Amino acid sequence: MVHQDGPLTLADMRTGQTGTVVAILGGHGFVRRLDALGVRPGRKVTKLSATLFRGPVILRVDNARVAVGFGMARRILIQVDKYLPRAS
Repeated sequence: MVHQDGPLTLADMRTGQTGTVVAILGGHGFVRRLDALGVRPGRKVTKLSATLFRGPVILRVDNARVAVGFGMARRILIQVDKYLPRAS
């Protein structure tokens, strides 16, 4: 497994991608709110779905499904996992 160059926001990830939270850009209250949902630096998350036109983003954290608003998703930085194909 190799990481791609630089983190993406959760909003910019493609559906089905998995990665590690590397930073949360926001104040103490915002960070605490996400922490209560299990979204914190070092955690693995998978983007499950997003609606068109800036609707909520649904992700998996551990075995829980969590929905965050589009604005929140733009402030969560993820280092996306990139799987390389096996050599034949």
